[in-house]
This record gives sequence, C-alpha cells and structure tokens, in this order.
Amino acid sequence: MYKKEMIAMLLAGGQGSRLGVLTSKVAKPAVAFGGKYRIIDFPLSNCINSGVDTVGVLTQYQPLRLNSHIGIGIPWDLDRNIGGVSILPPYEKSKNSEWYTGTANAIYQNLAYMESFNPDYVLILSGDHIYKMDYEVMLEFHKSNGAEVSIAAMPVPMEEAKRFGIVITDENRKIQDFEEKPENPRSNLASMGIYIFNWATLKEALLTLADQPALDFGKHVIPYCHRKGAPLYAYEFNGYWKDVGTLHSYWEANMELIDIIPVFNLYEEYWKIYTRSEILQPQYVSSDSVVERSIIGEGTTILGKVYNSVIGCGVTIGEGTVVRDSILMNRTEIGPNCELNKAIIAEDAVIGESVKLGVGEEVPNETDPHIYNHGIVTIGEKSVIPGHVSVGKNSVIFGRTDPEDFPDHYLAGGKTLIKAGDES
Repeated sequence: MYKKEMIAMLLAGGQGSRLGVLTSKVAKPAVAFGGKYRIIDFPLSNCINSGVDTVGVLTQYQPLRLNSHIGIGIPWDLDRNIGGVSILPPYEKSKNSEWYTGTANAIYQNLAYMESFNPDYVLILSGDHIYKMDYEVMLEFHKSNGAEVSIAAMPVPMEEAKRFGIVITDENRKIQDFEEKPENPRSNLASMGIYIFNWATLKEALLTLADQPALDFGKHVIPYCHRKGAPLYAYEFNGYWKDVGTLHSYWEANMELIDIIPVFNLYEEYWKIYTRSEILQPQYVSSDSVVERSIIGEGTTILGKVYNSVIGCGVTIGEGTVVRDSILMNRTEIGPNCELNKAIIAEDAVIGESVKLGVGEEVPNETDPHIYNHGIVTIGEKSVIPGHVSVGKNSVIFGRTDPEDFPDHYLAGGKTLIKAGDES
C-alpha cells in the first residue's frame, strides 16, 4: 500500500447559481477568471506549490468542461503514477444511483479512494475561491498543536460576520465554540471552508454520520468532532481570499488584478498559478488601438480601445469599439464601433456591430435583482447579439437573439432576455 502524508480532496461540484447565466452550462470552478485561468486553477496551483501531489477533484454539476480542463493534471505537474490528480464524479451503485448530497457526503462516497493512499492527514478544499495559501504551513500548525481538526479562518469585518461560519477560540487558537451564520456573532474569525483532518478522525466521523441527509462539514462533521472532545484549532490566514460567488464579487476580483499594484498578484515568481493553455498565436494590437490598464490573453486581436478590462484568449475587438471596465472571456467576438461599459461577456459570444452595452440609468433586474445588479450587463456563453442595438444596465442576455428581440433596437435596463432552450 502506498503511503502519503497528506492528500487533498477538492470540492468542485458547485452550481454557483448566484453567477446567473455564467454557470448555466458550466460548473462554477470552471468559470474563466483573470484572462487565461479558470477558478479551479487557484486551489490546484496552491496544492502543487505546497507539495501536495495527490488531489481528488469531486465533480457533479455540469462537469464536462472541468474534466477536460484538468485532464491528467499536466499543467499542475499532477500527472503522477502514484497520486496525481483524479476526477471523482458521483458513481452509480448497483442498488440506487447516488448523487453527492452535501460537502461531507461527497467525501464519504470516496472513502475507498482516500483509503488507498493510507494518508496521515486529509486536506479538504473548495474549488471556487481565489487565493494563494501554503497548505504546508497550515499542516505544521496542525501538527505542532496536536490538533485533530484545523480550520483555516480569516478575520472579517464584524458587521459581515453573520454571513459566515464563525469560530470562537482561546488565546492559543484552540476552538471553544463555533456558530453557523450567527445573528449576533461573538467573534469575527470566519471559517474559509478549508480543513485539515487527521485521517482516523475524519473516517470515524464520516462513518458515524453516514446516514445524515445532506451531510455537511460546517453543520454536522465539525460539531460532531467538537462534541467528542477532539482538539480543534483555528489556523488564521491573513492573505488575499475572495469567494467569487456573486457576479459583482467576480467582477471586482477581476478588476483588482489590473490595479497598478494588485492586491492579488498573478506575476509572482515563487508562487505561480498554473493553467491548461491552448497554444495560441500572440496578441495583435493595431496602430490605431489603445490599451490601458488591462490584462490581455494570448491570441487576442484588438483593433479598438480597451480601458480597465480583463480580456481572455482568442478574443476579437473590432475597429472603433471602446471597451471599459469589462470582462470578455475566451473567444468572444466584438464587432466594430461598439461601446461596452461594465459588461461580463461569457465564452464564445458574438456581439454585432455598433452595439452599446450598459447605457442609461440603473434599474433593478426584473427577474433576479439579487443576481444581476451593480450596473453590470451579463451576456451568457455562445450568445449572439445582432448589430445596432442598445442594452441597459443590470440586464442579462442568453442565447441567439434576433433584431425582433430588441423593439426599437433597444433592451431596457433590468431586462432578462433568455431564449427558450438556452438556459437549461
């Protein structure tokens, strides 16, 4: 039997419904980020940079793109004979097919996979956060405190604490108590959903709680370990960490990459972020174009003007077009003479000529104001927008649209235009 000191289990099955149409055809961890990456590249790169070379990636919702992106793990140096990266979808048992019903249930269904490495420790990660963390330092903290469970936690503003699982510790960071989304928080140390378990502790908890519906770490496994008297510790993390769970936080995190001194630096030599790169031709920027404070992916052609934006790979921006404060994902085509303001355009979308996105006053979105807000215009992947139309703020378009969908060449702010058959 092989022996690994620590293996990682990366939960990447999330639907990410608060990202709206960006995740209608793709799992949240596979959403493009920062010009050339996908969200899952960050925890995967953290693993290899931290010396963790065995990673089980648990997929569920719309896993196709995630599976092909990860492949056999070559970009992260995770193509190993022993260990490496393994995709772990829910599999059908002979009795009944069983989907993962909760974060811990997904781990429980893969006990045999973990057992095969006979690890001392298991690191549980989420596939949808943007951050850099050395898990080896966290493991040292775990060992030196004699912990059975360590929870990575970070200080958050007290007024935001009620949105998180909160840990209450003594002066040695030993956890005395924790509360899931408390109304009146007693501490501002928020759980990041990153855990290190002693393998024996994790296995015993999962087997005991196996019948619990929607078995979850925060709600069931951690409280169970605490009740049993297992030593739980909070490992405090003070670096950059962003849950890009909403369109606005996703837009913000991308925009933070283009600051003069970015809070989150993609260019550090010693902590590289790896991704699968399709070999593309170099960028082309014409003599009439302007690019200011932007990230531009490989193979992109710019004939217009780009300000404060994150542009993916293989994108075309037509002559006379002005793009501001926007995110254009891979292979989008923007026609000539367009104006794009604060737009998020998903992969393979086509925008016709003389289209204006993000015009007029802000009005709440008519169907999902909690998703489409902050003045952002969102265009789903493979959508087509005909030429010579204007689109208001907080609106969303998904699918192949025709001129008839835009009365008077206009889609008012806050409108939802989703063509039947495209949202499934």
